[in-house]
Amino acid sequence: MCGVFGIHGHEEAANIAYLGMHALQHRGQESAGLVAVDDGRLRRHVAMGLVSDAFDRDALAKLPGRTAIGHVRYSTAGSSELRNAQPFVFEYAGGALAIAHNGNLVNAAELRTELEAAGSIFQTSSDTEVIVHLMAKAREPDVLGKLTAALRRVRGAYSLIIVTNDNQMIGVRDPNGFRPLVIGRLKDAYVLSSETCSFDLIEAELIREVEPGEIVVFDGSSSKARGMVSHKLLEVAPPTFCVFEHVYFARPDSLVNGKSVYRAREKMGMRLAQEAPAQGDVVIPVPDSGVPAAIGFAKEAGLPFEMGLIRSHYVGRTFIEPQDSIRHFGVRLKLSPVRSIVDGKRVIVVDDSLVRGTTSRKIVKMLRGAGAREVHLRISAPPTTHPCFYGIDTPNRSELVAASHTIDEIQRYVTCDSLAYLSHEGMIAAVGSGKTYCSACFTGDYPVPLGQSDLVQLRRARL
Repeated sequence: MCGVFGIHGHEEAANIAYLGMHALQHRGQESAGLVAVDDGRLRRHVAMGLVSDAFDRDALAKLPGRTAIGHVRYSTAGSSELRNAQPFVFEYAGGALAIAHNGNLVNAAELRTELEAAGSIFQTSSDTEVIVHLMAKAREPDVLGKLTAALRRVRGAYSLIIVTNDNQMIGVRDPNGFRPLVIGRLKDAYVLSSETCSFDLIEAELIREVEPGEIVVFDGSSSKARGMVSHKLLEVAPPTFCVFEHVYFARPDSLVNGKSVYRAREKMGMRLAQEAPAQGDVVIPVPDSGVPAAIGFAKEAGLPFEMGLIRSHYVGRTFIEPQDSIRHFGVRLKLSPVRSIVDGKRVIVVDDSLVRGTTSRKIVKMLRGAGAREVHLRISAPPTTHPCFYGIDTPNRSELVAASHTIDEIQRYVTCDSLAYLSHEGMIAAVGSGKTYCSACFTGDYPVPLGQSDLVQLRRARL
């Protein structure tokens, strides 16, 4: 999962993009990058680490122009190193472009092999570069035609923002609409972003989502944006928005797929209390992403809600840390129990997911060490039984504890007094009707079919 942000037609484009990337930092912490368009040139700055570490006043001063795009990354395809930091910049016979990508292409390895056999030389190990090489091979005369031709060959999840050296900004969403992409307005400038929380920060107005299969083009002179043109150039499949955005990934203050993330998570907690009540004295969340669901559970159960675990905000999200050693060490560094809240109590702990089980096991041990008399674990999503191939770095199926163990076995491993998950039906009801979702990580039903060669290459990419 990554975050993408773009702004077109603003005199401080790089500074605004920097703020937008800050708001999307939860979507990726490995690298941050920004490209600005100035007088026909694409200027780029990328670095490993957080946005605040990657950029300072001097770096932003070297990125003039009225159009800029930014990217925050954590890797699902391609190794975690500087050469894979986005946005990428490419030059070609007709000009130059920069591209930022959120998602994952399931047939990238197959296409890469084909392109390399035809003479293409890749500079990165990212699946995003496949799109640009396909554009270079296309015979269409303009960028829009080349992009459309390229996207007709790729399969999987992609929300893209592209800028060209002639001051075009292009946003595109895959035909299934796996990943979010929204359009906003900041005075005379247009804005694209993975999430609406970035609009709140820069005080931009939300216009609408980019529709699945839609390409939006923002064109104009160097002094003013002329407007937005929409192209429905891609064959639209039945929309299958990633439900895990609601469960875990998006920020609670965002509107995702037209719905409040906070309210959806609160409803998941309420539904969980109905489906799997527990005898307890206090409800506590695993912060931060478990907080809204725990509030909903406590409301529905009529129990007090307390912050029985305190999170250090100087440690990143353990789920998206790229190395197991960091992830496992980070659990103890990240969370600390509040003894005065849990000592002698029957504690109901609400979390949004249980993937490997190692984090939950350590949390239960910490709570017992702080005096909890009983620990009942409630998960506000169904068991994660299958890997995601569309841009979320869930492990291989062999590492997913729910794929090979019963709930009773997981409970014994985690060492809690009881364990229950929200049902799939309860999750879908909580996020709201009227939309269809991808929930392949819970069901194994993949909306974009994967061939055997796709599976082999994707599994290799995870090693």
